Amino acid sequence: MKVHEYQAKELLRRYGVPTPRGVVVDNAEDARQAAKQLGGRVVVKAQIHAGGRGKGGGVKLAKTAEEAADLTKRMIGMTLVTHQTGPEGRQVRKVLIEEALNIDKELYLGITLDRRVRMPVIMASRSGGMEIEEVAARDPKAIHREPIDGVLGVQPFQARAVANALGLQADANKKCVAFVQMLMRAYLETDASLAEINPLLVSREGDVLALDAKMNFDDNALFRHKDIAEMRDLNEEDPLEVEASKFGLNYIKLEGNVGCMVNGAGLAMATMDIIKLAGGEPANFLDVGGGASAEQVKNAFRIILSDKNVKAILINIFGGIMRGDRIAEGVVSASREIGLPVPVVVRLEGTNVELGKEILAKSGLPLITADGMWDAAQKVVEAARGLRAMSSRA
Repeated sequence: MKVHEYQAKELLRRYGVPTPRGVVVDNAEDARQAAKQLGGRVVVKAQIHAGGRGKGGGVKLAKTAEEAADLTKRMIGMTLVTHQTGPEGRQVRKVLIEEALNIDKELYLGITLDRRVRMPVIMASRSGGMEIEEVAARDPKAIHREPIDGVLGVQPFQARAVANALGLQADANKKCVAFVQMLMRAYLETDASLAEINPLLVSREGDVLALDAKMNFDDNALFRHKDIAEMRDLNEEDPLEVEASKFGLNYIKLEGNVGCMVNGAGLAMATMDIIKLAGGEPANFLDVGGGASAEQVKNAFRIILSDKNVKAILINIFGGIMRGDRIAEGVVSASREIGLPVPVVVRLEGTNVELGKEILAKSGLPLITADGMWDAAQKVVEAARGLRAMSSRA
């Protein structure tokens, strides 16, 4: 789960992480009053779940309270397009009015999980204010990596190594060491999957602050953090993904035209891979889980069809806990209720597979059956291209 910048900073302040003073508002008058409280010269920052806001026109400097109010009036309600939002953009509903600071250096500091070493890793770079992917591609040596034991936490010598890698001296070095320790504590204790400070600001006065902040959290751990769960902003999430979550379905919308309904995350990933190998593009990741009911299958089918880009659907089920007949019943029920506006390819294996195939065959529905994943992938890609008509035969 992602949160807004102002929410991330609110969480970080609980752990002592220094941030600029700021007030979140949703109208021009509140922005004017907030700017006056903060000294008049402020930065107006659009609050959406995406990076690149500055390049998209979502971060502006205001020299007066009146200018802050005017900028807020223009930003609220605008559709902000960045490299992370896609061409459709995101609507701005709130802005953060934040005090303007005297910038000496802009650095990068982030913490995420490195699956290769199975440990959190601190990443630091002197190239702040840029996408870390761009820095890594241009000069991998420009990024200092510090693996951290998740039980022991960051040790003082490791925090010093990060501060030294950032080229900080004297008092700024000491403040950075403390900053790193507090940020790591926030990352671990909130079950975060990402804590990114970009840029990490060193002011002319020698202070070290989180000028920007991005935090993502492990959905599976949110039951331990009800206060963080309440920060979820459904307006920032894809409507189909929100709808899927209501039925316990793991759905992620993608850019292709081949809809996928699969049981198990590993099989779902393999299914998307084999669709691409066959020359197609998956429209979604959808894992119905190991014990989905016929009702869940029906809802999954409906959600896939809600994506107007979908030209064909591949149902790929390996029945372990999941029974083939249950999947077949859900597919038949959904098809009769919703209809079949696009070709549907079905590949069933495992528990009760013969019974499931019998249910599909007797349904009278124009379903395309497949033997094996490669056969299924080829057929669904052909169907998405309009090269295969719907048929009840393989």
